[in-house]
Amino acid sequence: NFVVAFLGWEGVGACSYWLISFWFDRDSAASAGKKAFIINRIGDFGYMLGMFLLFEVAKSLNYTSVFGNIASSAAHGGHPFISGTQATAIALLLFVGAAGKSAQIPLFVWLVDAMEGPTPVSALIHAATMVTAGVYLMARVAPIIHLSSNAGTVIAIVGAATAFVAATAATAQNDIKKVLAYSTVSQLGYMFLGIGSGAYVAA
Repeated sequence: NFVVAFLGWEGVGACSYWLISFWFDRDSAASAGKKAFIINRIGDFGYMLGMFLLFEVAKSLNYTSVFGNIASSAAHGGHPFISGTQATAIALLLFVGAAGKSAQIPLFVWLVDAMEGPTPVSALIHAATMVTAGVYLMARVAPIIHLSSNAGTVIAIVGAATAFVAATAATAQNDIKKVLAYSTVSQLGYMFLGIGSGAYVAA
């Protein structure tokens, strides 16, 4: 359910903060850790608001219950379980959380500075594991995105813009770790473009 997912979401965020700040005696590492912590809290606030709104509308935070009711109301053609406006608000609030965790515009600046942490941390968490959590969340709430007429478009536009901006920024870097960071952000942008376009398997 969404609550357990949020606990894991916060767990990887906390681990990220601690690992980026591993060499806390360096000012650059300490600042990078604080930046990552603050930006991820902005995203987490969006996730929480989306979760609260979903509970207000659906009276449940269980995946099976929420998505089952959406499918049931669609199959019977009656009053929609979640209205289009509500679905748009929920999807975009959850997307704020995903954008923070997966480093999408405008919440992408923390990932480049996260390279101040030890290289194994950068490779395992910030290039592979943690940053794909936002993509997973958006793929998981695909039924809600489908109910909205605008959320998918917004997600696709942000993803495409992130992919282009990050790839362009990578060409101007001299530090190989920053090149890898920007290329990671760019690839994540492509994934969100796929999510917004409805290509969930490709994403």
